[in-house]
Amino acid sequence: MKPPPFEYLAPRSLDEALALLREHGDEAKVLAGGQSLIPILALRLAHPAVLIDIGGIDALGELGRNGVLTIGASVTQRRAERSADVASASPLLAESLPQIAHPQIRNRGTVGGSVAHADPAAELPAVMLALDAVMTIRGAAASRSVAAADFFRSYLETAIGPDELLIDVRVPIAAAGVGSSFQEISRRHGDFALAGAATQVDLDSDGRVRSASIAFCGVASTPVRADAATASLVGRLLDESTIAEVARLAAADLDPPSDVHATGAYRKHIASVLASRTLTVANERARARAALQSGE
Repeated sequence: MKPPPFEYLAPRSLDEALALLREHGDEAKVLAGGQSLIPILALRLAHPAVLIDIGGIDALGELGRNGVLTIGASVTQRRAERSADVASASPLLAESLPQIAHPQIRNRGTVGGSVAHADPAAELPAVMLALDAVMTIRGAAASRSVAAADFFRSYLETAIGPDELLIDVRVPIAAAGVGSSFQEISRRHGDFALAGAATQVDLDSDGRVRSASIAFCGVASTPVRADAATASLVGRLLDESTIAEVARLAAADLDPPSDVHATGAYRKHIASVLASRTLTVANERARARAALQSGE
């Protein structure tokens, strides 16, 4: 199918892009890498009168670390995947990026685009939730920061207002005692996950949990973080029985949807399995990383 007709606009600055959003309001859609929007247009699931292409705005291309890892909204997934800063600052994010679709899509798709699109089956929204990332949103009057826990509102709905843009995503830098793992189950490589788990643990010098997070994708209308389950880990060693207990707790309150690909019951089951697997791997990696840092 072909998309409906639209006017194409390519602003060269943030101020120009924001002015166009104010001018065109609900008739406009923002185009970044286009890997989500273009198929939606081709299927005529959206009918914007105007496309505002932000790909040429240099201010959205920042990628680097300075206290936090900053990823501009137009940074492609492939660029982030290959970044040494991403690999060193956030191993969980680095592990998730190669699991997004296929290289051809990651070459064009942007980190900010995936986060702003907020597909609950996508990898990056769950990863940002697990990492306590902060989104910078800019409107005409000012910029504001929104924590990932407050950013994802509902299916394909975020805290970004109609006349605002996502500017960047800021990810905390992983400490020496942090280990992480991202795993998902899909029907074929590159498909959206039936369910996925992004897990990070921070261990103290005795190997006990200082903090932990598990966030799921593919199990609700938004990514879901299992805060109650991971809170129960604080001060404990991650042995086999503890991991099994927390994995059950993490999935206990999930009520995933059923569709032609999988039942809700199956998604709930594999969410628990993935929580167990990712906790096990994250624990092993945290211990290995701490040993390497200490020179043991």
